Amino acid sequence: MHPHLAPVDLAKAYRLLNHGPTVLVSTRHAGVDNVMAAAWCCALDFAPPKLTVVLDEATRTRELLEGSGRFVIQVPTVAQLRLTEQVGNHSLKDDPDKLAKAGVELFDLPDHDLPFVQGCSAWLACELIAEPHNQAAYDLFIGQVVGAWADDRVFSDGRWHFETADPAWRSLHHVAGGHFYAIGEALKAE
Repeated sequence: MHPHLAPVDLAKAYRLLNHGPTVLVSTRHAGVDNVMAAAWCCALDFAPPKLTVVLDEATRTRELLEGSGRFVIQVPTVAQLRLTEQVGNHSLKDDPDKLAKAGVELFDLPDHDLPFVQGCSAWLACELIAEPHNQAAYDLFIGQVVGAWADDRVFSDGRWHFETADPAWRSLHHVAGGHFYAIGEALKAE
């Protein structure tokens, strides 16, 4: 088990995505695991917690998600920049060794038949809320969060602590053309 994996209260699960990070989407179906990067993911609702993610119809991850009805949204770190770029630019359809080549290590959690990506700062296990029109017309998928965890070295007490954590734990933010930013300094309105 991951020594720093701490459960996050589902009422606060939205906070794992509120800062707009690039995410990793993983799913498992019929014995096949896959992981892809996605830049368009956001919190949608508080109770029950829900999120949205855009998955192009050409991706193998979407095919697996539609087959299983379950997926994980993960928040990758600066230390995972290369991994994130590689799983975002290579398809399992074209390269069956995609995950190994990118250095993806997966782990399982009890009661969730899903592949979780090692080294991320947060994980949200989701069940698909089927919305066939949105999925077909907009590539938009809605998930109900059924479990949430974060690495306690960077998220605790219901909030991120990027300002005190090692900079390698900062989240990635894709802005286009293979360019990313890391989350910046903490500011507080007085």
